[in-house]
Amino acid sequence: MAKYIVKRVLYMFFVLLIVTTITYFLMHNIPGDPLTALVMRLPEQTKANYYAKYGLDKPVWEQFLLFLKGIFTEGTMGESIRYPGRMVTNMIRRYSASSGLIGGIAIGAGFLIGTMFGVISALKKDKLPDKILSLIAIFGVSIPVFVVASVLQFVLTATFPILPTMGWGEPKHTVLPILCMSLSPLATYTRYMRSSVLDVVNQDYITMAEAKGMSFGMIVRRHILRNSILPSLTILGPNIADVFTGSFIIESIFSIPGLGSYYMTSVTDRDFPMIIGCTIFYTAIYILSLLIVDILYVLIDPRIRLGNRE
Repeated sequence: MAKYIVKRVLYMFFVLLIVTTITYFLMHNIPGDPLTALVMRLPEQTKANYYAKYGLDKPVWEQFLLFLKGIFTEGTMGESIRYPGRMVTNMIRRYSASSGLIGGIAIGAGFLIGTMFGVISALKKDKLPDKILSLIAIFGVSIPVFVVASVLQFVLTATFPILPTMGWGEPKHTVLPILCMSLSPLATYTRYMRSSVLDVVNQDYITMAEAKGMSFGMIVRRHILRNSILPSLTILGPNIADVFTGSFIIESIFSIPGLGSYYMTSVTDRDFPMIIGCTIFYTAIYILSLLIVDILYVLIDPRIRLGNRE
């Protein structure tokens, strides 16, 4: 497994280089540049100084080489054009913590509760618990997250002032965003687990385990859960990556200083360093999460082996 992990890490750096190259040249092939609106009314010499500061007066290939040099030698990805004086790496490090906290708890809660609901729904097929949990799953998948956020704000802050509408810095500010972000994962994992468990319970080894006199709880833990959770783990990797850049709606509604909102504003502001930095960060998290999922496969199901020799 160690050889497999090393190989995957090397592949990760190769993929990051490809993604960085494509993103960089795509951004610079868009007509115009990010400084056009900012320096429109400034004197020509001042404009030239701004372009020289951000390296926009050089050919694109030279800018790209300087960008790579900054990454490999200094560990930086340049200075934000929209927020002068702020380094991209510092902004990612600072604001990704807020997104990671809320999104990580939401994904974890959605995965655990959704897994439990999916098992219960499958084992109680066509009974009242199954119908209730299936209804919850349908609502969780079909209702947009901004609608859920608006309803929760109206009920829990306006009608019954229990929690603050927005803000950041205290544990109470995280409750509503976590509830909103955990609903969709909970519904998704419930549906996946229900379908997977229904397929597993009809396998011959479940019948054999029952014939051996194994208790129902042990059958669920050792056979049903371990064999049915793999499809849910498959979608867990991409969901982890979406935590940092896919939560911009929630961050905007609840005024959370997260990375998702900065990523979206950097696109509209054409803040090239910030766009590229967030893209690299997102890609790294995505690839790393897939590697972690592959390792979890082996831990959960010993029949799976990583590497050619095994």
